[in-house]
Amino acid sequence: MKISEIRVLSSDEIKKKIEDSHQELFNLRLRAATRQLASNREIPKVKKAIARMKTVIRERDLGINKSGSD
Repeated sequence: MKISEIRVLSSDEIKKKIEDSHQELFNLRLRAATRQLASNREIPKVKKAIARMKTVIRERDLGINKSGSD
């Protein structure tokens, strides 16, 4: 999910997506521990998506306006 796609969502929608992503991350880690994960690159992708969403939430809390130029 690109940062510009995240910025058009409401804060509540972003928080819901963060919760879903945390659950997905847990499941990926469980599958990795049991050697059922096909690609280890999935874990960093989910972590990066969570970080992007948290960044947008923090920007909104601080009142920072960013354009979706990404």
